[in-house]
Amino acid sequence: MATVKDESFLHVEVEASATSCGVTAEEIELQQALRDYIPETDAEKKLRRKIDLHLMPILWIMYILNYVDRTNIGNARIAGMEDDLNLDAQRYAWVLSIFFFGYLIMEVPSNMILSRTRPSVFLPSIMLTWGSLSAVMACAPNYGSMLAFRFILGCIESGFFPGVLFVMSCWYKTIEIGKRFAIFYSAAVLSGAFGGLLAGGITGGLHNAHGIAGWRWLFIIEGVATAGVAIIAKFILLDFPHSSSVLTLEERQLATVRILADSSAASSSRDSRLTHWEAFKAAATDPRTYGFMLLFVLDVGAGTISYFIPTITKSLGYTTIVAQYMTVPVYAVAAVCLNLCAYSADRLEDRRWHITGAMSLGFICAMVCAIVETPVVRYVMLCFVASGIWSALPLILAWASKTIDLPAEKRAISIAMINAVGNLSSVYGSQIWPTKSAPNYTLGWGITAGFLGAGACVAALMPIFIKLVPNKLTKGELVLQERAERVAAEAEAM
Repeated sequence: MATVKDESFLHVEVEASATSCGVTAEEIELQQALRDYIPETDAEKKLRRKIDLHLMPILWIMYILNYVDRTNIGNARIAGMEDDLNLDAQRYAWVLSIFFFGYLIMEVPSNMILSRTRPSVFLPSIMLTWGSLSAVMACAPNYGSMLAFRFILGCIESGFFPGVLFVMSCWYKTIEIGKRFAIFYSAAVLSGAFGGLLAGGITGGLHNAHGIAGWRWLFIIEGVATAGVAIIAKFILLDFPHSSSVLTLEERQLATVRILADSSAASSSRDSRLTHWEAFKAAATDPRTYGFMLLFVLDVGAGTISYFIPTITKSLGYTTIVAQYMTVPVYAVAAVCLNLCAYSADRLEDRRWHITGAMSLGFICAMVCAIVETPVVRYVMLCFVASGIWSALPLILAWASKTIDLPAEKRAISIAMINAVGNLSSVYGSQIWPTKSAPNYTLGWGITAGFLGAGACVAALMPIFIKLVPNKLTKGELVLQERAERVAAEAEAM
């Protein structure tokens, strides 16, 4: 356990009586615990294993289903949806893009709500909602109804990904979060492989079963599975370190202290917090938010290739069913690469050069695809383009969450802003693979290479930008900082 010189405070209910400086006994004891904190003791390792057990497996499964429900539109397209709903290339691009308008609108409000509620209730609730909506989407009779379903789906799903990143940043230290977030994000990558296998089986085996088209069965089965997992998740997920009833009092306090000790910013107590407006203002005026936003925009813009991987594999000469299965190795290679990259980044305590290297790899391979027309070469390069994109993505968000670390309310909104604006690139990114450019898709490969090359440059220059452009604290942050300094001084004097 993270031992302290005097552990008696761990077992005592503290009265929040104020000192002459307006500092509560709770805040003083928190500062004493921070001062006496010893990292990597047996109790802390045991706590970390317990946190992993409650968070990582269920979040991984939830994200697989989240990504399957979002991207199965690509599998449905080549399984007959395009003909049934009369979708040309432009209409299909809008079916993709409208999702991200909803995503952009609701992402920041969603994380605001999460920071004031219980993750074990909030995350399963939105999952149950989008799973049900995905199943109902099978009833879409035309283009207009599919647009409406996709927009609402984007609004609901917007809270999951940034919400999970915020929750994980509340539980894991800087040297822990990279590989764990990569494991979590590998669910999105593997969902492509899993989704391809499932889509091939469902669309091929259930087509016209009970008079229902295979692509409609795809939405029904995957949506119902999502709703079922959401109900189970309610009983497994943790809340925040200070409020999770699954943990003992000692474990809750240790979980809180170890994250505060890992932070680069001062903190007093959880009762001293920014309002929603103060947190939004603090995030919106921090130049680091926009630096990471740009980097994320470039990576996610390249990542829109995920919606077209089935189409790209089909353009290499495979039949529809085989093209579904040929997407599997692409995602499998990417999953292995992103986990190796994240493990190395945590071990070496580096984000900058790992992100730069991953995006550079994607840039080179995308350029090869834009120039070379040999199907085998393109397929191999596609695997490494995907690896470069998805190896960088979790590291970018982990880097941002531990650079803009406190106050927690500011971090929640910064993460949501970065993710929301980053996903806006999917709106125009979905337009760069028009059917008229088939089968070579030179435009898509060229723009993807441009995104990745620019992203590699931004990642390499990011620490210089952070150093040269100072972050001016808002009034709300200054009040919290001054209080934290008073608490530290009071604790030191005792």
